[in-house]
Amino acid sequence: MVMQLAGTRRTPRRWVMRAFTAFAAAVVGLAFLIPMWWSFVNSLRPGDETFSYLNPLTWQTFFTLTPTFENYAALFDTDLARAIGNSLFISLVTVVVGLAICATAAFGLAAFRFRGRGLMFSVIILSFLIPFDAIAIPLADMFRDWNLQNTFFGLILPGLGNGMAIFLLRTFFLAIPEELVEAARLDGLGWWGVFRRIYLPLSVPALIGAGLMLFLFQWQAYVWPLLMGTDRDHIVGPVALSNLQGQFAVDYGVLFAASMILILIPLAIILGFQRYFIQSVSTTGIK
Repeated sequence: MVMQLAGTRRTPRRWVMRAFTAFAAAVVGLAFLIPMWWSFVNSLRPGDETFSYLNPLTWQTFFTLTPTFENYAALFDTDLARAIGNSLFISLVTVVVGLAICATAAFGLAAFRFRGRGLMFSVIILSFLIPFDAIAIPLADMFRDWNLQNTFFGLILPGLGNGMAIFLLRTFFLAIPEELVEAARLDGLGWWGVFRRIYLPLSVPALIGAGLMLFLFQWQAYVWPLLMGTDRDHIVGPVALSNLQGQFAVDYGVLFAASMILILIPLAIILGFQRYFIQSVSTTGIK
């Protein structure tokens, strides 16, 4: 009887906590959704109507009864299509090659015990704590000396070794039972076989999460492509978006249309793989 009364007392408190959590999540979700929705609505309006309904706020601020796709049609006369293709190529190559490099490095730091392993891992952690933009200018000078300016190799290379991806994969690799590895070694499987047949198949969520990090790093990069891709053949999405702003006038309708396209592509990819990403991040720190 006492246990039933205690359970009854805890139930309202638990219900209140769940309701508060759901309310807080809804508020945070709306805080992210409202600016995106406003941008989408303004991408369907002429540019001269963008700020017409901001003061005071009315229903017309977030809705329009006369949508038009002229802003999206106008993008065909810009470099945005070429830029999106370049961004996709750079990002996909970075994901494929970067995952191979980061997974191999994480495997070495997780499976092998050698002197200086802790120091090396500390340097990797430090690498993603320093903002890349802080080293972009001196790094760009080095790349120019190596004749890598206006080349896809120069745009891709800095994103291949991602410290955060290595940290995520190493943490996931450490959760793999050592008994499984020892059994494979006793059966005559080499270290490369252990990596390819045991670590990689068991780490698909972590690989997808690390791949998303590599993709987003390149997709949203602005300063580095601005320094290294100065011609039209190597322009990327964020730089092309910035170039849509004229010197004396800005067509905000076209600008919002281009922004929505650049947002929807990574958003669709993230939504498609979000459960793998959440699973990979949730396992970070285990063991």
